[in-house]
Amino acid sequence: MKQIQGSFITGYVTILVKGHMPELFFQKCVKQGILVWDVKKVSQTSCQGNVKLQDIKLIKQLKRETIYKLSFIHKKGSPFFLKRIIRKKEIVTGLLVSILLIFLLSNIIWDVKVTGLPKDIEKKIVKQLDIYGIHPGSWSLTLEPPSVIQQKLVSDIPELLWVGVNKKGTTYFLEGVEKSIVKEKEVKGPRNLVATKKGVIQNMYVSKGLSKKHVNDYVEPGDILVSGKLDFEEDAGKEEKDDDKPKLIAAEGEVIAKTWYEVSVTVPLHANFEMLTGKNEKKYYLGFGDVKLPIWGFGDPEYKNIHEEVNDNPIHFLKWELPINFIESKLSEKKYHKLDRTKKEAIQVGRKQAKNELQLRLGPEAKIISQKVLHETTERGKVKLTLYHTVEENIAKAEPINQGD
Repeated sequence: MKQIQGSFITGYVTILVKGHMPELFFQKCVKQGILVWDVKKVSQTSCQGNVKLQDIKLIKQLKRETIYKLSFIHKKGSPFFLKRIIRKKEIVTGLLVSILLIFLLSNIIWDVKVTGLPKDIEKKIVKQLDIYGIHPGSWSLTLEPPSVIQQKLVSDIPELLWVGVNKKGTTYFLEGVEKSIVKEKEVKGPRNLVATKKGVIQNMYVSKGLSKKHVNDYVEPGDILVSGKLDFEEDAGKEEKDDDKPKLIAAEGEVIAKTWYEVSVTVPLHANFEMLTGKNEKKYYLGFGDVKLPIWGFGDPEYKNIHEEVNDNPIHFLKWELPINFIESKLSEKKYHKLDRTKKEAIQVGRKQAKNELQLRLGPEAKIISQKVLHETTERGKVKLTLYHTVEENIAKAEPINQGD
């Protein structure tokens, strides 16, 4: 029985043998190693039995050596079933078109849903996704993985603290967290303006309050610059009033002072880096586990150095994820560059780098007015600099007045 298992898949034929003692023909088949089963005597001169489709050629050769007549009365199994279907071209064409249509529709983005964010940020995300090519109707197999899309969104939209991208079937689901900008708590009620840093006052702009310091005064952190406590001094000739008390207000103004900062930077004299030239070629594969079957883009590009970016997307059929991946490989030409700087050039780069870092730390309102090199050393192909910066910035900060004093 084990020998005839799977015969339907490979196909088998029922043959009718006619002649004197037809059962002898089946005995000859067995002697030749041909599998025969369900042998039946139909009449004195005819007998039928089943043989595998793959043995038909051997049976025809054996028949030439005998006087028996053979006829095939039944053909069964998947090969014959497929042949019958193939003959009906309309059905086959309709079936193939339907499968192809379902496959295409299963790998198209039909909807993009964003939750957990205000409407204005949601519109920005949808607009940015459209730039990435992610919108209803786009082909999902050529899109970047969700992890890459997440990083791009956080980088391109400053208001986003975090965003999660999840693809389920033909829909992209995005859930984000808005970045909360911590604003300095406004001091309400009576207040002074105090110094936040040590420096020398250059300009004072006081709209409310009493100045306690003046231009060119040196101040330390915590010194009162503008007081919100107004003391009434009695003019000569006026009667003193018992109910005169200091008036408390909210001091307002801006105190620009000269401050100082030290910044240390290290600049290499020699560096190697790679750059993409802009030339690239794309290849497409169907992935089956560790096996990749090329479907477009054959041969390797004539680049000496190649940078490869691989985008691997699973293929879906309806709601099921097939064990087949659509792989896009982008091969870009890259060139290596060697950078050699003189010590003078390295110092110039370091000065610019230090200034940019300090400006980024202080904000756009601060003004760097001078820069000096305090210390300079060269070790192991690197120039280490310590730079002294003079800055003009607003050092005033509101501080509430303790009315119990």
